[in-house]
Amino acid sequence: MNQEQILQIFRDSEALLEGHFRLTSGRHSNRYVQCAQVLQYPDQTEKLASYLADKVEATVGKGTVDLVIGPAMGGIIVAYAVGQALGLRAIFAERENGTMKLRRSFQIAKGQKVLVCEDVVTTGGSVREVMDVVKEAGGEVIAVASLIERSNGQADFGVPFCSALAMEVISWDPAECPLCQEGTPAIKPGSRS
Repeated sequence: MNQEQILQIFRDSEALLEGHFRLTSGRHSNRYVQCAQVLQYPDQTEKLASYLADKVEATVGKGTVDLVIGPAMGGIIVAYAVGQALGLRAIFAERENGTMKLRRSFQIAKGQKVLVCEDVVTTGGSVREVMDVVKEAGGEVIAVASLIERSNGQADFGVPFCSALAMEVISWDPAECPLCQEGTPAIKPGSRS
């Protein structure tokens, strides 16, 4: 697959939205990627996950990853699908009282080499929280992967970062947002308010 084919998958599933959006980071943007629209189609998810798994293995080495983890909610399906493509166990971390944790009896063995997967990376906050969970459990994060990278190259996790598609999406501090200045109300899509 090439970048245009991947972008077409997002267009066809109506996952790429245009308007005035308040992002999880608090910033505003005129574009929003709702990966859940793509992830509802197992055949498309499998294609994207296989592409991403191949890219990760080309970066860190085939057979290097022991476990895949993603943050709830956005990273659950991505971690599962990439785990399936790699033939590995896939788990997720979730917030409890505002703190990202392992729950549901999920375990990370000491020294396990872990791939953190996310649907969209903008600021990388959720990824960093999951990385902390992995480290606290004794695992070693060896790479991060996401379907969409929209940090404009600003996300640095200290490990290799692979994405299926990098999109340059402009975002603004709410005080500087031209759409707010026009009086257009911002909406908050996605799962986190």
